[in-house]
Amino acid sequence: MIWVVLAGEGLAVVLALAPGITGDRWVYFGLSSIAIQWVTLAALGGLYLMRHALADVRPQRLAYIVLGLLVIATWLVASMAWGLLAGLWPSEEREWRGPFLRLTGIVLTVGLLGLAVFQNYWRARQMTLRARQSELEALQARIRPHFLFNTLNTGAALVRRQPEEVERLLLDLADLFRAALAGPRDISLEDELALARRYLEIESLRFGERLRVAWKLPRELPKVTVPALSIQPLVENAIRHGIERRPDGGEIEIAVTTTPDTVIVRITNPLAPGGENRPGHQVGLNASQVRIEALTGGRGSVLTQLEGKRFIATVRLPTTG
Repeated sequence: MIWVVLAGEGLAVVLALAPGITGDRWVYFGLSSIAIQWVTLAALGGLYLMRHALADVRPQRLAYIVLGLLVIATWLVASMAWGLLAGLWPSEEREWRGPFLRLTGIVLTVGLLGLAVFQNYWRARQMTLRARQSELEALQARIRPHFLFNTLNTGAALVRRQPEEVERLLLDLADLFRAALAGPRDISLEDELALARRYLEIESLRFGERLRVAWKLPRELPKVTVPALSIQPLVENAIRHGIERRPDGGEIEIAVTTTPDTVIVRITNPLAPGGENRPGHQVGLNASQVRIEALTGGRGSVLTQLEGKRFIATVRLPTTG
């Protein structure tokens, strides 16, 4: 809101300093400022009233809608001003077409310039997201071998005592690496949680009773898509930075809740001793954040917080769009 007001005042200053202005420029600035602020307030009011209908519109298309609202708001404010104040002008200045077209031209010029700036910003942001995603995926590729080695060592330890568990371990491992080697793609939330479940089944063989998992899922999972292996790394972080560092282990909780326009996935793990001051979780968190932002056009997010002795990663996904 502050930036909109300041931009409007800047436009009023430019109009007041333009050549060809007769009379007091301060008065012209004041009148221009009032008109511009009414136009911006009307456009913002229209956006607020249409917020539910526009919730699923992608930002690039939304920018064109905002431009259209600015033009409509300009016409409305100009029509109201003309209807209320037309009698104050001399008869030769009562022609409304000229001022009306000039106002429309000013709004279109300023709006198109703003649209060009926004489009450039959006393209640069998407390129930055893709670059960060590539860097983080390369870093993750160096981290995954540690999980592979741990899993193979666990299988080697179980091969004689519990051969049926080794078979299940290898099948789960095959599913995980099949998803990893398939490259970047989008899958359903249900499939992504299934990968996280397979990962936890593998780790449960390694940690035994030290690892406890609580699933809190709705009866029917919402039909949303996520980048493949975007939630599973958060579960992996909960193991590596929480359970693995605690001698007595702990419980990981994975909960899915929904609102009318958002699906929320929370992964909670206990902190390791001194975990409040230890760096961790960042690689998986950053990778998931970048990929979810790219998929949802910036409307999804991955946020973290500490609650007492527990670390919580929260994934928010829009239900549509």
